[in-house]
Amino acid sequence: MAVTTYHAEHGTLLERFFERNRGPLLVSPALAVLVIMNIFPLLWSFGLSFYRYRANRIKEPEFVWFKNYQKVLTDPVVWERFQTTAIVVTVDVLLQLVVGFLLALLFEKTFPGRRVLLMLVLTPMMLSFVAVGAFFRYYYEPTFGLLSQGIKAITGEPFILLGSEVGALAGIIFADVWMWSPFVMLLVLAGLVSVPKHLYEAAEIDRASWWRRFWTITFPYIRGLLLLAILFRTIEAFKLFDIVFLITEGGPGTSTETIAVYVYRVAFQYFKTSQSAALGYILLFVVIVLTNLYLFFVRRRDVEDA
Repeated sequence: MAVTTYHAEHGTLLERFFERNRGPLLVSPALAVLVIMNIFPLLWSFGLSFYRYRANRIKEPEFVWFKNYQKVLTDPVVWERFQTTAIVVTVDVLLQLVVGFLLALLFEKTFPGRRVLLMLVLTPMMLSFVAVGAFFRYYYEPTFGLLSQGIKAITGEPFILLGSEVGALAGIIFADVWMWSPFVMLLVLAGLVSVPKHLYEAAEIDRASWWRRFWTITFPYIRGLLLLAILFRTIEAFKLFDIVFLITEGGPGTSTETIAVYVYRVAFQYFKTSQSAALGYILLFVVIVLTNLYLFFVRRRDVEDA
């Protein structure tokens, strides 16, 4: 009888425990995976950035404080890669905003074949980076690429786009703009379709110009979405690796080697593991700064609107 009572009370305690902690218990497997796959590697690599360690040598790590960060921040090569990355990010994001905005204005109107054309325009952002990189590498290929053959048919001479620094940067930027302008278009289009129609009707009655209607009616509805697009695309362009590595591998020379490609080389080609970890956390710091700048402008806009 006592044993039966003990089991009943024990079962009741377990039931109460699971009942009170049902939420945390349901979330705990996801949290465990997050810790194992994300948080632990981040903490491990952050600690490793304070040691002298190379993955290709059997030697115990040596604690060196901030020397890896000092080497990275005083390395002129790193600043050259940052300059290249800044050029790519600035031109890339600006073109994506312009192209995405123009596409949104196009698809705001209803016309025959709109759905089919919209699906075709959205296709690039659904492709993998490998597929896009391989496609444009063959597209720019000087012997049988479509671009070279098309220009050769006009000028009679082969065209090598990736043979110069400006051409290689243009090829990379064009590929990324082609892939991600539809993302900007979707955000802007969401803002455009949310503008009340009666505001446009009132503006037409007042005979307001197109620019006046855009600045006073349309832009306030899409301003937040444009800022969001700038944030997302700036962060992703700052980390641009796949397309650069697949199309030019950082060439010609190192003229198109972005900071993300340089981190890869330091880690997996030069095997300077600790320095690559330090550089990676510097990149993380830059991304955090960009995110906080975005949040600052958003809060400032909210205060002005209030």
